[in-house]
Amino acid sequence: MLRSRDLPAVGAMLCAMFAFCGTARANGDFALTSPDLPVGATMPAVHVLAANGCTGGNQSPALAWRNPPAGTAGYAVSVFDPDAPGRGFWHWSVFGIPADVHALPQNASASGILKSIGAIQAQNDYGDDGYGGPCPPPGRAHRYVISVHALRDIRTSLQDGRPAAVFAHEIDALEIGKASLTVTYGR
Repeated sequence: MLRSRDLPAVGAMLCAMFAFCGTARANGDFALTSPDLPVGATMPAVHVLAANGCTGGNQSPALAWRNPPAGTAGYAVSVFDPDAPGRGFWHWSVFGIPADVHALPQNASASGILKSIGAIQAQNDYGDDGYGGPCPPPGRAHRYVISVHALRDIRTSLQDGRPAAVFAHEIDALEIGKASLTVTYGR
């Protein structure tokens, strides 16, 4: 179990894993990358849901970001399917990632890493807390927009397990920058 005194070591470990450290803004735009999700890729099976007829690993992807906007107090991460019927489908929403964390390892949702750094996770649209991988109905592929949101404040009354749409409202109100990547998945 991690204690608050362990947080600097966890942050250093995450920085070392992804080589995106420090709080100074480097030259360039706010950018999000993933060693798990090459540009133009389809979602690998390890990140696909393991239910509802899908047989993936249901692990959240590793993510890394750089060049946050000035004034960033922390981050949120979201995964949204705009091609799902109705208003779309929330697969993951995380709030309260500290400003000195610039990466999340694969399976951060279920591994306890997010809790150890003080972040909270919403209930996805499957009705589960944390990450829920893609599992669209058979037919055309869906797009999955993965975003890191730079926030001007991470103090909130949000709590773990609230609906992702509630998290989205809070994120929108506090966002000062956003970096995204899009992958597809169909079956």
